[in-house]
This record gives sequence, structure tokens and C-alpha cells, in this order.
Amino acid sequence: MKNIALLGSTGSIGRQTLEVINSLGSDFKVVALTAGRNDLDLAAQVKRIKPEFAALADPEAADRLAAAVSDLNIAVESGDEGQLKAATWPGVDIVVMAQVGFSGFQPLVAALRAGKTIALANKESLVIGGDLLERLGLLDRSKILPVDSEHSALWQSIGSAKTEEIARIYLTASGGPFYGYSAEQLKQVKPAQALKHPNWEMGSKITIDSATMMNKGLEVIEAKWLFGLELEQIEVIVHRQSIIHSMVEYIDGSIIAQLGSPDMRAPIQYALTYPERKHGLVERYNPFDSQLTFEYPDRLNFPCLDLAFRAAKIGGTMPAVLNGANEKAVEYFLSGDIKFTDIPEVINSVMTMHSTIRNYSIEDAVAADGWARQIAEEVIAGLTGRMN
Repeated sequence: MKNIALLGSTGSIGRQTLEVINSLGSDFKVVALTAGRNDLDLAAQVKRIKPEFAALADPEAADRLAAAVSDLNIAVESGDEGQLKAATWPGVDIVVMAQVGFSGFQPLVAALRAGKTIALANKESLVIGGDLLERLGLLDRSKILPVDSEHSALWQSIGSAKTEEIARIYLTASGGPFYGYSAEQLKQVKPAQALKHPNWEMGSKITIDSATMMNKGLEVIEAKWLFGLELEQIEVIVHRQSIIHSMVEYIDGSIIAQLGSPDMRAPIQYALTYPERKHGLVERYNPFDSQLTFEYPDRLNFPCLDLAFRAAKIGGTMPAVLNGANEKAVEYFLSGDIKFTDIPEVINSVMTMHSTIRNYSIEDAVAADGWARQIAEEVIAGLTGRMN
């Protein structure tokens, strides 16, 4: 029996994780659930699963949840403390981190300090804190099991190979919904268009990140810390079919790739059942029934990818600033206040103004995130004034 704490249970990855756990039967038990503000969906999950603990980041939503499940013997808490308590819940074997954005950073630190095994879908937490966790001696790669499809593919392709045997890795990208668009076309993009990913079903923030290619940039930084690689060893390749999820090239010239249908339930299940494999829910991919293509990304019209590489090269608090500015820019794009092409402009402006702290602390990372969001709002105010 594996006891599971699922952080971010009402989002896309969270819902699919519960679907996978339900299919695996009695070998897995969910003992803690958390979400942000969605008390209605979390209440339905709590009533169905009956965990020991539940938390919502929003205190008012947590009060509504507590009232909705008052007939059950379940502890309900709120705020950051509730998320941290779930990440360190006694008896939990695996903490599935399915939150979006900065919200995953401090729970990851807490879970690693508590010696938990992490099934990590929250790439932003390593983007923000990979360097810090390594300096603190908390970046135990045997305890962090990747859930992102690309990083799961790398994990499976690397296996027991030594880091020094790896020449480079290839992170594959679908190219998003605006593959082949010109700069002029991208200026006209609306949120509804950007939310239509060609291959994957994801939450709104990650779908926009995929459209700008920031998602791939964040994955580059995550891969650096997950696998102990240099940035020069990481290459991004556009693979429209999303069948090869990533590849590893070894120093002897061999290349090993992981293939499968574009379905997040596969990497979720592998992280939960590792080191075993079990029958799953994913439709089998027929390798003889499609043509696979590859090309280099359009870095001119999709500059977010290079912004991420730049932040990673600078290091320190700059990746936290990159992430915070991006989250704020995506928020304003989704609300219709800025253009799609303004997203990288906002991020670049904020990064240019940041004075990087090299040997940063947890408090420095939190402060850098808050600073980036504030400055991004000021930059956006200037842009919206320009648009008016």
C-alpha cells in the first residue's frame, strides 16, 4: 500500500492522477488533497475519496469546504500552512505535486526536508529553487520522480546510465497552436486561440506557456537540475506529433528515445508505480502507423525559449524572476489586457531591471517572485497605456 498526498487535485494533472489511482486499485490510498480556490470540486473529491486531510489556499474557500464535509472525520485547513502540512503529512509515501506555478516551491522544499518521495509535475519549483536545493543538500534525485512527459521520457531513457555518459538530451516540443505563424499573425492572436493546444489537454496557464514556448524553456531549466546537466547539453526540437517525448544521446553516439501516445496518464502512472510497470489506461501507440518529423524551433518569433536559457545562464534569483514575470504576463493576456506578443516583452523588461542575488535563500526566492510580479504589473500598465 502506498499512501499519496496530492497537491493541486482539482487541476488537469490532479484529476488525471486520481483517475490513474482509481484504476490501480487498492495498492494506493489518497490520504491528503489540496487545491487553490476550487472548494466545490475539492468537496466532491473529499466526499468520494475520504482522505485524512484537505486544504485550500484560499481561507474563505476552505471555510466553505469545511462546512460541506462537516459530516466526515476529515481535517480541513487553509493558506500556505495547509499546503505545507499536506506535503509533510505523516505516513505519506509519495507527494504528487500537481500545482501550477510558484505555489509549488515551498511545499517541495518542505516535502524534501521531510524525506518524502516526490512525483513532480510542478516544473516551476525546480526552476525557482534548483540551485538553492542543491546548495542545501536537498536535491536528492532518487527522491524526485518526474511527471512531465518530457522529463519522464528522459528518466526512462537514462535509466541507470551515468551522467558522464550523456552527450546531450533532446526535449521535444509540439510547436503549439501557432507553429509557422509570422510575427504579424502572432500580434493578432486571442486567448481563445491560444488555449487550443493541438495534442495535449492541459490547464490554461501551461497551455499558454506551450503556445509561447515558455513551457519548453522552463522544462530546460527543470531538466538541468533533475539530471545534473549543463545547459549546453540540452537541446529543444520541434516534433509536431508529440509521440517521441524526449531523447538521450550518449557519448558513444547511441540515441535512446521514449515513445507513446500524448497522454499524461502514462507518466503519472509510471511515477506512482515505479520501479514497477502496470497495465494502464493509455491507448497504445502503433509505431508503424505515422510519420515522425523534427525541426529546430523558431526562436525569433518565439523568444520566450531564449529568455529561459538566459535566465538559467545568469542563475541565482533570475529564474524566479523569469517565472514570476511570466505568470503575471500570462494572467494579463488571458484577461485580454495585453497582446500575445507582449508576454515576452514584459518578461524581458522585468529581467533587465533585476539585480540578481547569487547565493540566494528561500526568503530571497520568495521576495524575487513578489518583486517580479510587481514590476511586471508596472510594465504592463505602460503597455496598456500604449495600446489605448
